Parts: sequence; structure tokens; C-alpha cells
Amino acid sequence: MKRYLILAISMVIGISSFTQEDVAIDADMLNGFREAFNDDPTTEAVQNAASSNDIQKLALNRDHLGQVDPYFSNRVESKGITDQKSTGRCWLFTGLNVLRARVIDEKQLAAFSFSQNFNFFYDQLEKSNLFLEGIIETADKPMDDKTVDWLFSNAIGDGGQWTGVVDIIQKYGVVPAEIFPESHNSENTRWMSRLLRRKLRADGIALREMYSNGVKKKELRNEKEEMLMQVYRILAISLGEPPTEFQWRYTDKDGNLTEMKTYTPKTFYEEFVGVDLSEYVMFMNDPSREFGKLYEIEFDRHMADGDNWKYVNLEADKLKEFAKNSILGNEAMYFSCDVGKQLDKDRGYLDVNNYNFDALFGVDFDMDKKDRIITHESGSTHGMALVAVDINDGKTTKWLLENSWGDSGFKGHLIMTDEWFDEYMFRLVIHKQYIDEETLGILDQKATLLPPWDPMFSPDE
Repeated sequence: MKRYLILAISMVIGISSFTQEDVAIDADMLNGFREAFNDDPTTEAVQNAASSNDIQKLALNRDHLGQVDPYFSNRVESKGITDQKSTGRCWLFTGLNVLRARVIDEKQLAAFSFSQNFNFFYDQLEKSNLFLEGIIETADKPMDDKTVDWLFSNAIGDGGQWTGVVDIIQKYGVVPAEIFPESHNSENTRWMSRLLRRKLRADGIALREMYSNGVKKKELRNEKEEMLMQVYRILAISLGEPPTEFQWRYTDKDGNLTEMKTYTPKTFYEEFVGVDLSEYVMFMNDPSREFGKLYEIEFDRHMADGDNWKYVNLEADKLKEFAKNSILGNEAMYFSCDVGKQLDKDRGYLDVNNYNFDALFGVDFDMDKKDRIITHESGSTHGMALVAVDINDGKTTKWLLENSWGDSGFKGHLIMTDEWFDEYMFRLVIHKQYIDEETLGILDQKATLLPPWDPMFSPDE
């Protein structure tokens, strides 16, 4: 073990004092591996099973099945199941589903859904503008500059987070799902995303070449407008052209039909939602950084004229208290996590005891949350709406997440144990009314600015 540590150090500081023979896997080492492997009497049976079957299924902890019941003591009123299909739009579904619960409750609707396609159209247009603006602002830097390289590597995608929900809705409004329904390409974004990335990267190179030939930034922005016109064309052909005005009426849960009214997307938002989205606070539970501090991630936004994502890093227990307050106040929350860890997708359970890979392989895979973050083993991958909590004898046992994977899992939801919340929750957005004054005071701090390649940037998908 020591020689590998010394080798790693020598590679970092540029010392090449070892030959290839010193660092290679040699015959003696391989023989040691074989002997250790074959000395275990259970090896053959495990090898036969694992080489012919799904590893996750073999690692299923059968003793734990049935340990989590599907009932919750406190739940936000919400109805309906949504499906993001083959896309990374979970962040948008989550944000709109949080607002949808409010609309259903206040307007006493039998069911209701927003058009994700409408907001997705403008998200992609705004992200294109953000990328091109980033290229213009860094045009004087070399291609191998880390920010320039990051921009071209992350030209555009369909993932995102709460900041995008806020900025896009505040600027463009919302519409009901039936007014601007899904298209094939909104539900299957792969080809549209590929073409947008290719177009933006080509335009980015063109802008840099113009700058190197003496074109001023003001003139580059004139060129950018022409480029965005082509992006708009790609989006309108792929997704449809979003409405600027529409007529709509609805029936409430008692079957009463309202009169037909004319709306713009912004007047519809004002009448049916009417929430000041700036009153919500983004939290993170990241033990690799100091708690009780405000952080900001550069370029972590969806619009050039929007705000970078700022978050308060806080202990999980405090976040749980605020989350319980919100649920008791009948308000769902934007929640994101590392959903693939210990997920029993068939049953819809997120539990740290679902699978025992250590027992299957006879190997210790254990890492704490901090180490998983700093080694890129874990990060936020998926957003859902947090809608329920189960409290028994004063103890919180589990939580309920409204998902956007259709009716999979537990009736379109995932049940999350309290321990899983600690280990794999990352982002949580809560209205200020459910947060104590001391915590709100953290928002007055000067935020620590983090680079766009920070592990916490990872978009929810």
C-alpha cells in the first residue's frame, strides 16, 4: 500500500523515480489475488449467481421487505400523476407540481396540470442566450481556459434546478397543459438537444473568431441575435410555438363550470398562482462545506439576466423541521437528491437498507456523505416534490415524494425513509414563512462564490 501512496505523490510533484516494473501488476501480485479469491469457500456459488444475474437483485435485502408501510400522518393535498418521459426535465415538473398543489387546493379543482412544454421552450431559448453571452464575455480568454472549456462542454441541456423555475416563470408566466400540450420532442429531447448543442458550439466558435478579428462586443451581440433567431426556429419546429394569449375555462371538483376568459401566460399565473417566488429559500445539505453559510455558484442559472443560484448550507435535522412545518401548512416543496442510491424502483422505496452489496461481494463499500461528495460518488441527480411526512409518537419515520416518472414506484410516488433523507438529500426549497429568523439571517451574508464546475452545480434530471 505504501508504494502506491508514494507513487501517487511522486506523480503529483513530477518525480519519476520508479520504473514500469515498480508500479506494474506483476505475476506474484496476481497469484496473491487468485489465492485470496479461491480460499473463500463461498466464492464459487456467489460467482455463479452474480455472473448470470442482475447484481442489484441479488443484493436485495429480503429481511427488510415489508418494513415500510405506505401510510402518512401528514400530507399535502395534491392530485394526478405526471411523466417527464425520456427527458431531464424533472426540475421543471417538480417546480410546477409544487405550484400545482397550491392551485388545486385554492381553486378546489378535481385535477390540474401546467404545460411543461411551454416553460421548457423558453428555458431552452434562455439557456442558449446565456451560453452565447458567456462566450462573448470570455472571448479574450484562450480555448483551454477552464471557464471557456466548461462553457463549451456544457453548452445546453434539458436538466436544471429551482433557479430556472423561478426565472422562467417570472418572465414568461405559465399556461394549462391542454393549452400547449407536449410534443414528441418535448418528451424525447435527445435529438433536439444534440442539434442545439452542435449549433451553439458552432456559433460560439464563430463569435470567438469574430472577436479575434477585431469585432467589438456590441457588434457580437448583434450577431448573437441572429443566432438566437435560428435557435427559436429549431425550438418552434420541435416543440411548437408557445401561445402569447389564450382562452380557458374549467370545472371545479363539484362539476361547476366557470365562464370562458382570455389570459396571457403572465395574467394566468397572477390569477391562479399569484405567489412571489422570490420568497422561497434554496437549502443544501453538503457536509463537505461549512454549515450556516450562504453560497453562490457562478453560471448556475438559466437566463443571462437571471440570478445565480444561492443556497444556504444547513444540517439535515434543521431542514427536516422546516420541511415538516411546510407540510403541516399544506405546501409542497422542491426536493432533489441522489435518487439512484438504494432505490427499489419496483416498490417505490428509498431506504439505506434496501440492498447489501457488501454481503454479496464480501467487500466494504462504505463511504460517508462528505466523502461521496468530494469524490463525485454522489450528487444531486433528480428533483421531486416533497408532499408528506409520517410522524409517530413524535418521531419522524419516513417521507413521501411526488415523482414525475408516470405511475411507476408507489402509485407515481417514492417513499423515503428518514435515514435515507440524511444520506442522499441535497436540495430543498422552502417558503420563508416556515423558516426561523436566525436561519433567514444567513441570507444577509455575502455569498461565497463557487465556480461553475463545482460538484453542487449538477443539474437535476
